[in-house]
Amino acid sequence: MSTFDPAAIPVPVAELGYGEASDELDAIIAELERGVIDVDLLEVRLKRAVEIVEELDRRIRGTREKVSSLLPRLDVVGQDAAREDESR
Repeated sequence: MSTFDPAAIPVPVAELGYGEASDELDAIIAELERGVIDVDLLEVRLKRAVEIVEELDRRIRGTREKVSSLLPRLDVVGQDAAREDESR
């Protein structure tokens, strides 16, 4: 069984790297699937899982927006390169 350590303060989710957050979420899910979480710790772990999912979703949406804004710039670069090739 997992042991609850109230003195253990987890790193804020926003400070975790994407891979670290994803790994922690995987570990929480594995604990839930195995049924190894004490009842006293269950709520804490579920809240942490929700925080991680929300943060990862925020990062994915932000990255999607950035990529969408950059793609038109790549099209312009590609068109310029094509024109240069045609003029040779």
